Amino acid sequence: MNLLKSLAAVSSITMLSRILGFVRDTLIARTFGAGMATDAFFIAFKLPNLLRRIFAEGAFSQAFVPILAEYKSQKGEEATRTFIAYVSGLLTLVLALVTALGMIAAPWVIWATAPGFTDTPEKFELTSSLLRVTFPYILLISLSSLAGAILNTYNRFSVPAFVPTLLNVSMIIFSLFLTPYFNPPVMALGWAVLVGGLAQLLYQLPHLKKIGMLVLPRLNLRDTGVWRVMKQMLPAILGVSVSQISLIINTIFASFLVAGSVSWMYYADRLMELPSGVLGVALGTILLPTLAKTYASKDRQEYSRILDWGLRLCFVLVLPCSLALGILAEPLTVSLFQYGAFSAFDASMTQRALIAYSVGLLGIIVIKVLAPGFYAQQNIRTPVKIAIFTLIVTQLFNLVLIGPLAHAGLALAISIGACINASLLFYQLRKQQMYQPQPGWAKFGLKLVIAVMVMSAVLLAGMHFMPAWDQGHMLERFLRLGALVVAGVVAYFGMLLLMGFRLRDFNRKALS
Repeated sequence: MNLLKSLAAVSSITMLSRILGFVRDTLIARTFGAGMATDAFFIAFKLPNLLRRIFAEGAFSQAFVPILAEYKSQKGEEATRTFIAYVSGLLTLVLALVTALGMIAAPWVIWATAPGFTDTPEKFELTSSLLRVTFPYILLISLSSLAGAILNTYNRFSVPAFVPTLLNVSMIIFSLFLTPYFNPPVMALGWAVLVGGLAQLLYQLPHLKKIGMLVLPRLNLRDTGVWRVMKQMLPAILGVSVSQISLIINTIFASFLVAGSVSWMYYADRLMELPSGVLGVALGTILLPTLAKTYASKDRQEYSRILDWGLRLCFVLVLPCSLALGILAEPLTVSLFQYGAFSAFDASMTQRALIAYSVGLLGIIVIKVLAPGFYAQQNIRTPVKIAIFTLIVTQLFNLVLIGPLAHAGLALAISIGACINASLLFYQLRKQQMYQPQPGWAKFGLKLVIAVMVMSAVLLAGMHFMPAWDQGHMLERFLRLGALVVAGVVAYFGMLLLMGFRLRDFNRKALS
């Protein structure tokens, strides 16, 4: 298996999902603007999404994938099928209970996570109603993530990467065609989330059948494999929860700020998630099963080389994205969102949050490269301790920055916390001698800095000669933005090419 080709495939499909996500968000911004209704929906969508990250993509994947890789390589197909059946049975039971409790306790959940909403009864009631509709998404998307983790372990990376597009398609269809049939109209978005979650699960079942891993969930609480996953999940839940708790605390802070603050942070976060998803999630998706197989084969040198490969790719692709997000904050927000009910003031406030988020983009994606270095060893305690420390530091920065910077201060606190987290993960991997940097990093870094400076100069010059970004209709704005992005990409990669970078230098084979 060629890691670079796998990364390119996953990134390309994820890019499609992110583009559809921008179409979705543009439609939501144009239809609903940034106010009470969107604040209510984003809170109602964020909570099951946070639980999804904790149970499914976060703690569960970190605990499940390394053990599944071990079963696959050492215990044979039948034992692997039985293991999957038992794990899926327990996961289904636990998440069904969590879903039922969440729907029943929706008002209390909103009271705890967005207490500022209680001052406006209409807003509080709307958010509670939306949460009851969106909460079953946690069950559906967690089972979908289980299917995706299995497919990734069997090197079927493209299928799970495509799945998120189905949620975006569902929300686009509901926004365009079904909004008039709901009262209030924003309820259409809640039902779109539920339909999208179901589509994501069903799409992957035939692909599980192709690899012989489509099994019915069964309960067996005495199975040793299940208990190994559970034991790994407990610290993993704590570790993943720490980062999600940080987001919840930010939401609590934002709920006390002026109306629209939650939405401004959401739209800025969506822009940041384009490189974060296309590059960070793709790298993490490929690295975890690859490192787990390498660690199981006891090849420590290859383990270190794969981590080095991931870090170098991360710097090559993410460093320019981070700077470009900050430089292009105005063109991005105005071109994508400033239509209809989404005002120039909303765009300006979103820009502030986006610039603050861009500061931490490199740290956020480096975490997705380094953390699998610990999970693949079934060492979850180290990143958990680092995450707890980061949570405390992030809240201190929240308290310091929210006064002068409002919602942008909350975004900046997350960025600073991410950079601290990434630095500590790197330090621990080096301390434990699990990662040894390959030769040439100083020369590599100098070339990146030169290329990034050239790209920044080209972007700033292009913006100087272009008309105001709120002029022209959507297609005109998109074409101008596209031309600017293409100019930056050509300048950056052209400079790297002149300095001797070649794509083949990043080719790397991994265990099948």
